[in-house]
Amino acid sequence: MAVSQIDNNGVNLGQLGNRNLIVNSAMQVAQRGTSATTFSYATVDRWKPTEGSTSTLAILQEPTNDAPSGFGKSYKITTTTAETMSGSKQLAVFHAIEAQNLQQLGYGTSDAQSITVSFWVKSSVTGAYCLSLYENDDNRNIGATYTINSANTWEYKTITFPPDTVGVINNDNGAGLETYFFLSVGPDRKTADNTSWAAWSAARFGYGQVADVAGTTNATWQITGVQLEVGDTATPFEHRSYSDEIQRCQRYFFRRGNTNNLSSGYDGIGAGTGLSTSTCRIIVPYPCEMRAKPTCSFNGSITLTPATGGLSAINANYCGDSGGVLDLAEGNTSISEGTAIAMYAQNASGDYFDFDAEL
Repeated sequence: MAVSQIDNNGVNLGQLGNRNLIVNSAMQVAQRGTSATTFSYATVDRWKPTEGSTSTLAILQEPTNDAPSGFGKSYKITTTTAETMSGSKQLAVFHAIEAQNLQQLGYGTSDAQSITVSFWVKSSVTGAYCLSLYENDDNRNIGATYTINSANTWEYKTITFPPDTVGVINNDNGAGLETYFFLSVGPDRKTADNTSWAAWSAARFGYGQVADVAGTTNATWQITGVQLEVGDTATPFEHRSYSDEIQRCQRYFFRRGNTNNLSSGYDGIGAGTGLSTSTCRIIVPYPCEMRAKPTCSFNGSITLTPATGGLSAINANYCGDSGGVLDLAEGNTSISEGTAIAMYAQNASGDYFDFDAEL
């Protein structure tokens, strides 16, 4: 039976558990690293900066211990090389929610539900910011604005979006709803009103955005405590344990090797057998079922013992969503058919093996 909480005024605030549809909403997990200058998933899991049509813009993305009371981490973007947001240029922070996790919204029916987004935000640039939601399956979006009133001060914001009785979110493992927290938007991205659900267009994507983080060198924007929930009321933030949150993240990506959690020794990846003098087949257990068959890649030195040359290439990827099977090339001809092989990474910077099933 679902347990609900009642506030001091007798208002039902909803189910206590599994209210928050955002993964890694408190920015606790950062499997890939602690800083990056790319527009990609590179630090905080499930969150990434995206840009459109920029040419010289450069940013730093990182998790940081600077956070409001009750939180330990936030996700921070810093503009390191500024660029004027002309035309259709844009800078946003992106998070995607898997479609089959959104069926309770009832989109595309007369029973469609409102959703409320709440979050803590801080920026050196004050003014109006746009939060835009995009439905992948029916190519529809809606947006709303919030205002940062004081520079370099944590502020709590809530936004309620009306239900979409037209657009359908498929019941599958694709992206169902994408959130775009805009930091900067060129004029061509904000000429059409986006305050109600309608077919997506570039002109309505960042409507209402005035603040310009990309246009000022060393400008910053940070976020944490993001909650997206069913209903028209923002309930208290649903704190989850680190072990719970990292397993949610590993459905989309996991790394073996040089992670923030490997401080010494070895990190086992998998085991298998030799196929020839220079190739082997390795079985890799997953920490949880992944969203889809992952792409696999490695960096640095990965040991295949008792081989002497280490991993040199991935010859074939037979991975499923529940476990991995890989044919790998060994650097020297030092193994033979039937040889037992163990694959692992040592505690060395830049030595890791990735499994990626991101949206």
